[in-house]
Amino acid sequence: MLTLRLITEETERVVRGLEKKHLPEARKAVEEVIELDRQRRQTQRELDNCLAEGKKMASQIGMLLKQGDKAGAEESKRQVAELKEKSRQLETRKTELEETLTQRLCLIPNIPYDIVPEGTGAEDNLVVRSSLRECKEGDTVGNWDTVPENPQAVLPHWEIARKYNLIDFDLGVKITGAGFPVYRGKGAQLQRALINFFLDEARKAGYEEIMPPTVVNPASGYGTGQLPDKEGQMYHCEVDDLYLIPTAEVPVTNIYRDVIIDEKQLPLKNCAYTECFRREAGSYGKDVRGLNRLHEFSKVEIVRIDTPEHSDESHKEMLQHVEGLLQKLELPYRVLRLCGGDMSFTSSICYDFEVYSEAQGRWLEVSSVSNFDTYQANRLKCRVRRTATKKTELAHTLNGSALALPRIVAALLENNQTPEGVRLPKALVPYMGCEYIN
Repeated sequence: MLTLRLITEETERVVRGLEKKHLPEARKAVEEVIELDRQRRQTQRELDNCLAEGKKMASQIGMLLKQGDKAGAEESKRQVAELKEKSRQLETRKTELEETLTQRLCLIPNIPYDIVPEGTGAEDNLVVRSSLRECKEGDTVGNWDTVPENPQAVLPHWEIARKYNLIDFDLGVKITGAGFPVYRGKGAQLQRALINFFLDEARKAGYEEIMPPTVVNPASGYGTGQLPDKEGQMYHCEVDDLYLIPTAEVPVTNIYRDVIIDEKQLPLKNCAYTECFRREAGSYGKDVRGLNRLHEFSKVEIVRIDTPEHSDESHKEMLQHVEGLLQKLELPYRVLRLCGGDMSFTSSICYDFEVYSEAQGRWLEVSSVSNFDTYQANRLKCRVRRTATKKTELAHTLNGSALALPRIVAALLENNQTPEGVRLPKALVPYMGCEYIN
């Protein structure tokens, strides 16, 4: 969440940022936080004064008794009792204000960087780079329509999967329900090949592999910003109060919850393959058919913890890593800088990678790479200890999909159709042991 220092010292900047993210009544939300903080500070001062006065008077009781002033001692005892009751009331008031203040702060999203474009939705996202053509300054999704042409790519991936017995969607419905496909034969092999390829590439780039749990406690969900906000999109194990993870970002970033990291250790670079679970409540229609939107899917995630002055460079390196994966998979792609109205609740800046589906005639998002600035670190209490001064400050956290499998599989099947079968990119041939799926 945003720090109180940022909100109180740079109020206008915060309001402008929240308005760029289209938070309703942004200024009112900020002013409420500032007022609650003022009341909390005032209550703390009154409590401190009350405790100090009570301590002072309590110390005088013994002296009064020694002097034989029993009436004075009794009066002091009465006043001390009143001060204790007042202190108790002030302590309760302070706790209530702190809880309300935290609740209000949790409802305020992160503010975007200045480079984030204005806009209300996906049509306003900027196309900053593409494998298809050079992008012009100011190109938005709404006015960018270059797509590859492949006359042979006529079948959508769900029909290709049925043709070659790669994925059984009906069997998944039987076992669990819609959105839980069963991969079989070369379909299962392709999943494993992609996972290993992504992990190997991450290892080469200096990421330490983590195998975390796929269920987390509420504190972990709170730390990365999934709670409170996205409870309705997460699977909740109510008896044990645990949540199935929507992404490996949650458990991996929480490794650094309540941790102070020496500056010389940064940037910390982790990667993880996990299954991911999302309820996707309200999703329906043609855009969710096949692998386009699932309740369970495989994904390799990359996570970084860094210093504030180096996090921008880390973000660029992560973008280059994801782009390199798509180039090695030989997929047509484009890179979008998301506008304020299309960004996530927690990010300061986010770039999406999309691959083109020839058979569906549309772009499919396969990765989001975000810098959260100090927003998650403030929740996590993840701090950096500076080498020179030994002082601590909030770290920056970053994460990205590298990559999510479902739409990558869809794009590979749809864009590589040939009379001999589905041609595999050269990078996957060693993992699959074949050049075609047929």
